[in-house]
Amino acid sequence: MKILHTSDWHLGKRLESFSRMEEQEAVLKEICDIADKEKVHAVIISGDLFDTFNPSTDAVELFYKYTKRLANNGKRAVIAIAGNHDSPERIEAPDPLARECGIIFSGFPHTIITPFNLEAGLKVLRSEKGFIELQIPDISYPLRLIHTPYANELRMKTYLGNEETEEELRTLLNKHWDELAEKYCTQTGVNILASHLLFVRTGDEIPEEPEEEKPILFIGGAQAIPTQNIPGNIQYVALGHLHRKRTIDIVPCPVIYSGSPLSYSFGEADQNKFVNIVEITPGEKALISAMQLESGKKLIRKRFEIIDEVVEWLAQNPDVYIELTIVSDTYLTATDRKRLLDAHNGIVAIIPEIRNLAQTTCQATAPVDLTKSMEELFIDFFKAKKGQEPNERIINLFKEAISEEGEL
Repeated sequence: MKILHTSDWHLGKRLESFSRMEEQEAVLKEICDIADKEKVHAVIISGDLFDTFNPSTDAVELFYKYTKRLANNGKRAVIAIAGNHDSPERIEAPDPLARECGIIFSGFPHTIITPFNLEAGLKVLRSEKGFIELQIPDISYPLRLIHTPYANELRMKTYLGNEETEEELRTLLNKHWDELAEKYCTQTGVNILASHLLFVRTGDEIPEEPEEEKPILFIGGAQAIPTQNIPGNIQYVALGHLHRKRTIDIVPCPVIYSGSPLSYSFGEADQNKFVNIVEITPGEKALISAMQLESGKKLIRKRFEIIDEVVEWLAQNPDVYIELTIVSDTYLTATDRKRLLDAHNGIVAIIPEIRNLAQTTCQATAPVDLTKSMEELFIDFFKAKKGQEPNERIINLFKEAISEEGEL
């Protein structure tokens, strides 16, 4: 059995003022092409299907268009679980129609998949809270999947039991998985765990989460699930949340974050992106092939000291997003800034790095105009410190902070 593992599509996500919809469509098409070329039997999407709880119409249409294509008219199972960016209710809303296409949505850890039987041969054999067993067309043995989407601490307590401590919740989650695995996951089928939680190899430090990513708030402040909690008869763990492809452990089986299909922040600059092709037969070790994705623009961080060199480099690298750091003795002039922006349409940020900043700031100190609004004063302060105006996101954060302070 061949399974394609992907995650963290974040459909609708922008990079500051730049839309990524065109790139997202291109990379989803590429994933579909890989699924067809590799003749995979099932696709697992491990959460963060959308970037917000209320995605745009364009993002929703894009998701349904390509999950339907992945399902191949019900000949291929597609299982998508909710991540911490997703509304679980929204994820499960189209379930009756999705089932007719072979698409299975799991929004909650206690979701019970409604049984169905398609003419193409895809069939739900057994289902209970957090578990599904599927008959895959042209495969003589079943696919068993323990599915645990993201849930915050309150919901996890509700689903697993009204426990107060982190350790008790971990124990209950481990018990839930063990009971399902013992009941269903024999060596007569393929056994997989899919989740959107933070996992860590037992004894290791908690892995770093993506820059600008919402942290996984699961079980208090210590969020990671140790790999020793994975049932021993699971053959592959398909994870979502970390945006860089990462193998957390290989014991008791490969425990892998497939990573996002596009780089979504400059913390992911220069990263390559992948989907995993997982080949599994009952009772055997999973064989993993990472397939590199080529769609989407690279995110690059560069430092320069000479403007002419920047302009030359920009001309040689037209199809990327760039975060530029300009090192100089004085603040960037308006003329130089315009020259840079005119040279390239993918500049996301220009960050001035001033040598001898303390001396420059002292020389540039001017009386404060107290007739200005708080927002205007903040912009003046930011310009004095950073040599540029704050972008819209920073201004909005300042407004939120001022608003919250006024409510206290």
